[in-house]
Amino acid sequence: MAEAVAGGAGRIELCSALALGGLTPSAGLMRAAVAHDLPIRAMMRPRDGDFVWSAAERDAILHDIATARAEGLEGVVLGASHPDGRLDAAALSEMAAAAQGMGRTLHRCFDLVPDWQAALETAIALGFDHILTSGQALRAEDGFDRLVALRAQAAGRIVILPGSGITPANAARFAAAGFAELHASCAAEMPADPRVTAFGFAPPGPRQTRADRVEALLAAAQAPR
Repeated sequence: MAEAVAGGAGRIELCSALALGGLTPSAGLMRAAVAHDLPIRAMMRPRDGDFVWSAAERDAILHDIATARAEGLEGVVLGASHPDGRLDAAALSEMAAAAQGMGRTLHRCFDLVPDWQAALETAIALGFDHILTSGQALRAEDGFDRLVALRAQAAGRIVILPGSGITPANAARFAAAGFAELHASCAAEMPADPRVTAFGFAPPGPRQTRADRVEALLAAAQAPR
């Protein structure tokens, strides 16, 4: 988090367990985050795996949204799916209502939907202000054409936020296409204590956001075109 701030990030998606794609941060981490003068959105994901939530998991997400609000975070990052990948509009409506007045990003559960055009309209109707997506590809660069199509359909009603594999090498392409916001970890592999990984306390090859990578990404995205 401190590295992202030092590198000039404009907003932070706050997560724990980055190796699992990001899980809900603790209340303590949320409280520490708001000390930074940046908009902070917390991931609401109680476990790894799919986004088909049980009733107990939905209740946990609602409690975590309340915690994020109480700690003063600007917004939350949400998602819920049916087993076939369609957005679970009922669950998302309940979550979005709990986050009323906060910023709301629909996360990459969007990349699993069978009908992205319909899912976009659902997200808008539910009051989300951002959709984090790779254009349904593993990397945003490979989903570029769909991202452009999504932004055209959105027509300013919601922000399409490209994410997954955004680097200084390709950021200029997205910026030139009119994407004003980009999502990236700007992470590098860090040394790991082999005892820690051997006991399973951390995955091998842990990665951490680095300020210099954030700076490089911003420079690439903002370079004159």
